[in-house]
Amino acid sequence: MSPTGTTLVTGATGTTGGRTAAQLIAAGHRVRAAGRRATPLPGADPVRFDWYDATTFGDALDGVDRAYLVPPIGDPDPAAVMVPFLREARAAGVRRAVLLSSSAIPAGGPAVGAVHQALPGLFEQWAVLRPSWFMQNFTGTHAHADSIRAEGLIRTAAGTGRVGFVDADDIAAVAVRALTDDRAPNADLVLTGPEALSHDDIAAIVTRVTGRPVVHQRLAYEDMRDRLAAVIPPEFAAMLAAMDRAIAEGAEDRTTDTVERLTGRPPNPFRVVAERELRAGPVPHG
Repeated sequence: MSPTGTTLVTGATGTTGGRTAAQLIAAGHRVRAAGRRATPLPGADPVRFDWYDATTFGDALDGVDRAYLVPPIGDPDPAAVMVPFLREARAAGVRRAVLLSSSAIPAGGPAVGAVHQALPGLFEQWAVLRPSWFMQNFTGTHAHADSIRAEGLIRTAAGTGRVGFVDADDIAAVAVRALTDDRAPNADLVLTGPEALSHDDIAAIVTRVTGRPVVHQRLAYEDMRDRLAAVIPPEFAAMLAAMDRAIAEGAEDRTTDTVERLTGRPPNPFRVVAERELRAGPVPHG
């Protein structure tokens, strides 16, 4: 890709979007930082963008040749708004698209899985990033981080299941390579950290790093679903609780070499991230 191209970063104030935009800017790439409030970002061109408002698409896409795509949060059917946008993006001259998905959702699966399935048919240059669960879920503004700070608790239906939790900085580093390398990955990339950890392991590490006791409270699937449904749509709550249940059954107990293979360095372990972000105070995330 040309180093003088412009990259559209959706969710540019979010957990991976903000880091991706910052790393692109630091490497000398031009960035259009898209968000619902067009929040200024040092070194970027801010633009108002809303997945649910097609009138914002044109300005976001003007002069852009590649895009980092963060699906709308909490939408059980993001393809309904994302696929029309992607068609418009292709017509506007976007040649490469990198989609943020999840290790728990394959192509053709629920939610963003439908967008994943459509992407290779829309762009010749593409990648789908399928990170495991974010380490920042325990350090930022996620419900787990909130309950750690408020109650010293992590509540899940994941039991003793292990997850290859991944640092959002590493996700962003892979995104930058997928967006800017001369050759696009044209692949489905599962991203993990260097080790698979249970939520009991996470609680123990946070306890050691912060000096405050943290415990993993194991809930039944139904209890987790109902707790989530009190604050998010029931269909999305059921899907998230089901992901916990899949973790309990071993679905996320794996690690991959993708981060090191694409960036040339090993992924960060959770203890390093916890020391970086919890000792310094919580990092704001969108």
